[in-house]
Amino acid sequence: MNRTPDLELAWEGLPRAHGEWVAEGIIRAQPEDFWVDEVCNFTPDGSGEHLLVRVEKRNTNTEWVARRMTEVWGVAPAGISYAGLKDRRAVTRQWFSLHLPGQPDPDPTLLEDEVIRVLEVVRHGRKLRRGALRENGFRIILRELHGEPQQVEERLHQLQRLGVPNFFGNQRFGRNGSNLEGAARLFGGARRRLSRHQRGLLLSAARSFLFNRVAARRVELGNWNQWLEGDLMMLDGRGALFAAEPGDAAIAQRLLAQEIHPSGPLWGAGVQALSGAAAELEQQVLGEWPEWGAELARLGLRHERRALRLRLDRLRWRWLEEGALELSFPLPAGSYATALLRELVMVREPVDGDD
Repeated sequence: MNRTPDLELAWEGLPRAHGEWVAEGIIRAQPEDFWVDEVCNFTPDGSGEHLLVRVEKRNTNTEWVARRMTEVWGVAPAGISYAGLKDRRAVTRQWFSLHLPGQPDPDPTLLEDEVIRVLEVVRHGRKLRRGALRENGFRIILRELHGEPQQVEERLHQLQRLGVPNFFGNQRFGRNGSNLEGAARLFGGARRRLSRHQRGLLLSAARSFLFNRVAARRVELGNWNQWLEGDLMMLDGRGALFAAEPGDAAIAQRLLAQEIHPSGPLWGAGVQALSGAAAELEQQVLGEWPEWGAELARLGLRHERRALRLRLDRLRWRWLEEGALELSFPLPAGSYATALLRELVMVREPVDGDD
């Protein structure tokens, strides 16, 4: 029988690399306090059968906008795609692609209302695929911040200099861990019919959980940002991997400069080039959840790697007024702002319906 991990293991109980938070505050007091702007990893070519539409949405989720495009413009759901899901309680800017071969561009004004603005429309030769992002830019305002400003700034300088563990955020696991519960049912042989999208969410949650467990173990051991025997190192901002040689003095310097990072597993089938202490540590963690690793491989996922550290050298901040702090920073696609925030503050989010 497959166990279901709770959010304590997946997120809430994860160790902090830089010690306890130094302040308390409120996040998302209003949607405008949380801005996200995605940057794609390509330039639209201006022609083709796909229409790229860049929208700004407020206090609604990505899938709702896609459904509105179907209702208003008559585009089939299968013909609409996007690079990634964006936060609901926020103001976010993102791209959608619509497959419109031989069809005219729809009227952008028909889509616009109090929660959606169309910012740009341009043709492109290819469909926008998941993950086709270079980075996401964040601007976050923390309000009613209680803590010593000097300690807050000292911690911010520390995060800027050293980075943070690249944990998957709690959003990955669904409301109250529902995606983890769904993954356990799937691995247990549940017959419930799932769409390709739903199945992908559950499998991603399972891989994210196992990655977080490995990252947590390395934070506890103090080597999440250091070379461990047998590690596969990852170039910052790129997926390229390489095995470091024991005693290579240049590795320590490159780690200190955050040019490279140790990597952790996104479990699936395939050969792992890991060895030594790093391989032993990962196998110990997988050994605590053997059925999850086996099912991920059986269901067709391939083994991949993810950086264990998140670089924050472009983190900037300013005090807006007493008790209000604005943070701005870019993060690579697939990384979470909550990984940064949990090393700085204890935050409270308004529940649905609060403003």
